[in-house]
Amino acid sequence: MTHLRITTLVENTALKKEHLAEHGLSFWIEIGNRKILFDTGQGNVISHNAEVFGIPLEETDAIVLSHGHYDHTGGLGEVLKLATKAVIFAHPDAFSHKYSRHADGTVHEIGMPISDRYKTEHNVNKGPVEVCKGLHLSGAVPRLTDFEDTGGMFFLDGTCEKIDPLNDDQAAFIETSSGTVVISGCAHSGIINILDYVRSLTRNKPIHTVIGGMHLLSASDKRMSRTLAELRKFGLKQLLPAHCTGFAATAALCREFPGVCRPCNVGTIVDMEI
Repeated sequence: MTHLRITTLVENTALKKEHLAEHGLSFWIEIGNRKILFDTGQGNVISHNAEVFGIPLEETDAIVLSHGHYDHTGGLGEVLKLATKAVIFAHPDAFSHKYSRHADGTVHEIGMPISDRYKTEHNVNKGPVEVCKGLHLSGAVPRLTDFEDTGGMFFLDGTCEKIDPLNDDQAAFIETSSGTVVISGCAHSGIINILDYVRSLTRNKPIHTVIGGMHLLSASDKRMSRTLAELRKFGLKQLLPAHCTGFAATAALCREFPGVCRPCNVGTIVDMEI
């Protein structure tokens, strides 16, 4: 059988002194002899953590970008210095200018660093695509639920007149003998929308593991309640919320799914057979 290993390379939290954390996310995925990097964090800690874990970034076969925000793409330039032969997968909208307006009215540019925007623009996918044997991307996710949104005030212009629908948000999924493993960057499409769509793409196969950001940091009580109710229907065996899920939402998930939900700090490993 083919072995699957997912290592949390970048995340907001780290429990060991030799591991470094930052606001961002990156997973190192090994499927047999194939090596895929899912997101790159901001770029401040990815090389350090890779060295600590003995991860050969120079052997990266493919780099997947879940969407175009800086905390998922900021390390791209640094990785590309090593991974010179890596094929990059991203939705075309990931290369757009992106802005966020905070509660105090200040506006910040939060998109992919400009220097990397043009290096990778030719490697794009709008719909589902196979990255390598066993690993696929969802492409743009249909927004069908009535309680999920992008999770914040996101715009395509500095004057905040054009709302960014974040159509570039996509997830990765791997079908295993135990069920499907779903990897999410920020789930701006809504984690339930993502899981429903992956189910449709995999002919309704059961979902075994969900790992990654779920952007529930500022979720209302109503959204959180609906999310928990919908998640119960999937019968998940592993749930590893990370990054933008938020502390309160992560605690709620752990209470709701004891023995299934666990932390996803830097160094967390998921091992499975395909």
